[in-house]
Amino acid sequence: MSTARAPEGYDKYAFEPFAVTVDLAVLTVRAQRLHVLLVERGQEPYAGAWALPGGFVLPRESSEQAARRELAEETGLSEETVAGLHLEQLRTYSEPDRDPRMRVVSVAYTALVPDELPEPRGGGDAAQARWLPYGTHGPLAFDHDRILADARERVGAKLEYTCLATAFCPPEFTLGELREVYETVWGVELDRPNFRRKVLATPGFVQAVEGPPRLTGGRGKPAALYRAGSATALHPPLLRPEGRSTA
Repeated sequence: MSTARAPEGYDKYAFEPFAVTVDLAVLTVRAQRLHVLLVERGQEPYAGAWALPGGFVLPRESSEQAARRELAEETGLSEETVAGLHLEQLRTYSEPDRDPRMRVVSVAYTALVPDELPEPRGGGDAAQARWLPYGTHGPLAFDHDRILADARERVGAKLEYTCLATAFCPPEFTLGELREVYETVWGVELDRPNFRRKVLATPGFVQAVEGPPRLTGGRGKPAALYRAGSATALHPPLLRPEGRSTA
């Protein structure tokens, strides 16, 4: 097979140049609320505003490589921590005027993490980095409000038919902690016995952990521990209930 090359006379400057960036919507459940990892921009445009972590893709890296590099640079998380995160590509945002500097196309990613990462700190061109409750941070820079809303909707939908909820949990968790993930992301209150029955009846969703149960903050008896099972999809799906919002 011959090596592919540009046709003779091809002018790569015939089209207006534009940049490619990455943005990351990193979510966790903390104190029974959905939190998002945000950075305070230290430079214009939008200096002082909260934004999703991200930045420009360098010439010799993929968008995922850029996403992991920018996340480590702007939040102070170690490269080892960032390398262990599961990033899922959300979508591409390409409105012509989304960035005042030039034409910029962004590839957005979302990541779901348990509430056990080291506290973030600012780095690179980010003045600081913090976990903030979803919806309490005010308007975000660029079109990041739209990206964040899309990420939450994607996560909420995937909870119905995948085992994604376990990504928010520590390696060993109670069914109450798992239920809390669903209630927080969906914004609904779930029937506890019904939730327990559905989870335990779904093959491969969770796996019981041998050993003593864990004491919880409630008044009930210690709760059994589970870990994520081998399944990736839920059969049947765990559909969110209608008309029982906690908001």
